[in-house]
Amino acid sequence: MTFDNPSQILVIILAIFLAVFLLLSIVLVIFLIKVVRQIQTVAKTAQNTADGVSNLVNSMGKIATPAVVTGFVLRQAKRLLKNRTKKGA
Repeated sequence: MTFDNPSQILVIILAIFLAVFLLLSIVLVIFLIKVVRQIQTVAKTAQNTADGVSNLVNSMGKIATPAVVTGFVLRQAKRLLKNRTKKGA
């Protein structure tokens, strides 16, 4: 088979470039799929962490509110007792 015609040579060169770019695109798609899966894993981990922190904050809020009220009541009781001892003395 001889390649006397320049258009045949050009077709062969273009076919080779097309095959190379096709292989490169397949490899790139495979890497892209791997990266997307890793991103999904990181996003799920971040979501779980955020949910955990949110639950912790909610729990602390439920605990802190009674503690604040108790502290306020104790301070007022101490102040009341202090005022009574000053008046009685």
